Amino acid sequence: MSTVALGTWRTRFELRQYFRSPDTVVFTFLFPIAILWLFSAAFGGDGDMVPAPGLPPVPVGQMYLPGMLAAGMLLSGFQNLSIDIAVERSEGMLKRLGATPLSPVSYFLGKIGQVAITGAVQAALLLAFAALVLQVPLPTEPSKWATFAWVFVLGVATSALLGVAISSVPRSGRSATAVIIPMVLIVQFVSGVYLFFYMLPDWLQNLASLLPVKWMAQGMREVFLPEQYAALEQNGEWNLAGVAIALLIWLVVGLVLSRLTFRWIRRDA
Repeated sequence: MSTVALGTWRTRFELRQYFRSPDTVVFTFLFPIAILWLFSAAFGGDGDMVPAPGLPPVPVGQMYLPGMLAAGMLLSGFQNLSIDIAVERSEGMLKRLGATPLSPVSYFLGKIGQVAITGAVQAALLLAFAALVLQVPLPTEPSKWATFAWVFVLGVATSALLGVAISSVPRSGRSATAVIIPMVLIVQFVSGVYLFFYMLPDWLQNLASLLPVKWMAQGMREVFLPEQYAALEQNGEWNLAGVAIALLIWLVVGLVLSRLTFRWIRRDA
């Protein structure tokens, strides 16, 4: 079988394994929805919000939706993959796979395929919840959805490859959760997922600009927020070209690091 054919077969296998773990499914799918609902209920009691004079009012859920979509990509790709691979390596599953014709590239393709499909389902559920329950207006312009598509694809692929790369950091499956989850939480706070990005101090915005999640959220804000809200961005514009460049750079970094650091067996094992 070719590398791509093996990767496709591995994607189907990964999906079956994923949906056999109900705790992972529930956490990955429902966590962004629960956070979106919680923030909307907690901060939306006074109706629509106006972050700055001259801006049109929007529901609180609409303000948080882009960040939750970015968080979903990070959870599906970076967090889940890094923990899963660390556990598989610790339990000897990767050692057994290394003795088969499956190449690391096919293994990567299988993981990325699983993340892409589950991430798309998660995003669809989040958008449906926002529109139907929170009454968040969704864009009607095809260009907005085209932007959503390429930001989502780049974001998911980048998160997945960085998850593969960082999976070599935990020394065991037991320590993977303790190592990865605090890292994910810090990145989300710094990148303006749980706090509105315009509220962060300049030095923290500059720091966030070095991280891919900030750019995922910024691309999603361009899709779901009114055009006037670009004034709240760091340079007063959506800067989609910068979003694409930043995510492509991190995609390449993730690809190189994945290939350099991935081992079927830890060298220090």
